[in-house]
Amino acid sequence: MDVNTLFLWLLILPFAGAMVTYLVGRVAVINKVKDNPARWLAFFVFLGVDYIFILLAQQFLSSGPIDLTVGTVALQFDGISLVLGGSALLLGTLSSLFSVDYIAGDTGEEKFYAMIIAMMGAVVGLSCANDLFNLWVWFETMAITSYMLVAFYSTQPGALEAGVKYLVQSATGSILVMIGIAFVFLVTGETNLDILQKTTAPASILLAAGALFIIGFGVKAALVPMHTWLPDAHSQAPSGVSALLSGIVIEAGLVAMMKALGALAHVSLSWGVILLLFGAVNMTYGNLMALRQNQVKRLLAFSSLSHVGYMLIGFGVAIQFSILNGAAGGFFHLLTHTMMKGLAFLAAGAMLYALYISKQKHGPLMLEDLNGASRKYPMAALGLSVAVLGLGGLPPLAGFMSKWQIFVAGFETQNTWVILLVVYAALNSVLSLGYYAPMVNRMYRLEPSATVSEGKELGFVIQIPLVILTSAIVAIGLWPSAVSFITTPAAAALLKAFGG
Repeated sequence: MDVNTLFLWLLILPFAGAMVTYLVGRVAVINKVKDNPARWLAFFVFLGVDYIFILLAQQFLSSGPIDLTVGTVALQFDGISLVLGGSALLLGTLSSLFSVDYIAGDTGEEKFYAMIIAMMGAVVGLSCANDLFNLWVWFETMAITSYMLVAFYSTQPGALEAGVKYLVQSATGSILVMIGIAFVFLVTGETNLDILQKTTAPASILLAAGALFIIGFGVKAALVPMHTWLPDAHSQAPSGVSALLSGIVIEAGLVAMMKALGALAHVSLSWGVILLLFGAVNMTYGNLMALRQNQVKRLLAFSSLSHVGYMLIGFGVAIQFSILNGAAGGFFHLLTHTMMKGLAFLAAGAMLYALYISKQKHGPLMLEDLNGASRKYPMAALGLSVAVLGLGGLPPLAGFMSKWQIFVAGFETQNTWVILLVVYAALNSVLSLGYYAPMVNRMYRLEPSATVSEGKELGFVIQIPLVILTSAIVAIGLWPSAVSFITTPAAAALLKAFGG
């Protein structure tokens, strides 16, 4: 199979697979089949897409970026596609497997799996988009599927409210992005990202377009203050979806924003400064809000704001000072955050399932529910501990290594303000242990709560993703150079987009 055919199958298979998964699952529901085959069909669709992605990644690593043009649609598989697309498929596959037990028997099970496949397929397409309109289409496809997943428990008032809030804010952001694209097309007659980088046009209009891109894509990337949908959506969605929202969707919004700004890099020299400022605000606000939370999933949701801040610092340093290490650190942290936050939500979700959902209850998982959890749920407790300590930057876990690379890049600038910002970021990392460490303490040092004692046992399948992600976080922490073949090409692609 030639490379162009592989590329097309990478984009087509997720949506074809989503439709087949839904139809097979719907037929099973109509015929009252006890175990809906959609759950396993979705998993095998993911494995098929994973295989195609690996073949395409091998081709890219040996021969460089792969371009595909279909009419006016420009696509390119490059280093950014490798990081974001690979992260999406990894976490999507594991979340699908995790949900086999978690979603079993729920109304709309077939819709759930179809939407997860389509959402991750849209992220892969977004990572390969090489023109503004195509980028917006993939972005909007991702958004539409994620709305449905956030409101999956539609009979729960909180889930419905979170879904509506997410829909309104995301739709507003999408409209702003579309207006920005119209501005760019109005003055350049182009949407192709490569051509736009070389186009001269009235700077004022392109600056306005850039501002619209930051606000519009910033809603999905959870830039403060465009983040207010995030804590409700993350906490009310099924835990497999929470993992994808935090571990993939906000990162996809961030990548989309950088792709759009890269096309306007020649218009202003301040895009990197803007990212650095947002990074400082996100870190501070995310940590302070997480410290106040009593619900585990809301705490993890607010902490995502902080980690977007670290990525913004890495990317801001790279864009403003043309430092490859900064972009590599940003993409490294994107990858590690996908795994750590994905693991955190899945581990918390496993306990939520054992303590509440398996008993047909939909209450939130509170911090006190974690008391003594390690004695009855050792794998879930270990996974959550490794995830949150990695997020807190404790060596030798993966989160420490990705943050360290960002900090080193900051010092490479030899700029006093950036160095102060890096020190501030390091202090924020220490501050985050103020809400991560007590979670670990509760699970291992306190007596089991009544809720834990009465909880059901976890099945084998739901724990497989926890084992895989826990092992990966420890392994990458010990051998960070093992992922440099992924992060370095992504960093080079970002610097190229911004003329570095």
